[in-house]
Amino acid sequence: MSFENKLAIVTGSYQGLGKGIAKEFAKNGSNLILVDIDEKVKTTQEELKEYGNTVEIIIGDVSQESTAKSVMNIVETKFTGLDILVNNAGIGGINKTLWELPSEEFDRVYSINLKSVFLFCKYAVPLMLKNNYGRIVNIASIAGKEGNPNASAYSATKAGVIGLTKSLGKELSKTEIRVNCITPAVVNTSILDEFTEEHINYMIEKIPIGRTGEIEEVANMVSWLSSEKCSFSTGAVFDISGGRATY
Repeated sequence: MSFENKLAIVTGSYQGLGKGIAKEFAKNGSNLILVDIDEKVKTTQEELKEYGNTVEIIIGDVSQESTAKSVMNIVETKFTGLDILVNNAGIGGINKTLWELPSEEFDRVYSINLKSVFLFCKYAVPLMLKNNYGRIVNIASIAGKEGNPNASAYSATKAGVIGLTKSLGKELSKTEIRVNCITPAVVNTSILDEFTEEHINYMIEKIPIGRTGEIEEVANMVSWLSSEKCSFSTGAVFDISGGRATY
């Protein structure tokens, strides 16, 4: 799919899914704004420049309103419009039962996994409305559908991403802006470092295909959802769970 002359924002794009998604866009001609709290996102910027696209970066906390505003300011000052937003930034949080989970940890996971999606959509949508075109893809999780034990904050916030996607998709349904989310099962990224081996094995055992997903597989699905070919799906949830999802 061609993304020539398109502009995409990808949050959490230093490594893992975010980097893989950004690379897929770059390979297909998109200009990019990469957003990450880690200064190492500069290395991703340099890697993607080989494709000949414009690659801007913002180093900041996606849970802060000022970060979302700064990103949209770059859109308005350096580009002609915003075409694609991928809300990928997220954390797993610590593995504990709900009653053992510190309140501060729940707030931390909520701020990065759900509040950031709200903030970036809040400031991106008006820019997309100016050209009456846009594609928003939010990265949720199979945990948001089923709930994983010892991951109540993660599961709850990913369920929130699904609900937000459905709501915003309906709000924009009379426009040419499409809003969808995906619900991956466990994918082979560094987020696994946050989980215990027991929890990782639990997640893999639930997958009928019997393995983790790969970054490229997720990036391919996001690419289609971000393209003009995705024209009649909005407020929808796309499964990429190796057969784990039951609905």
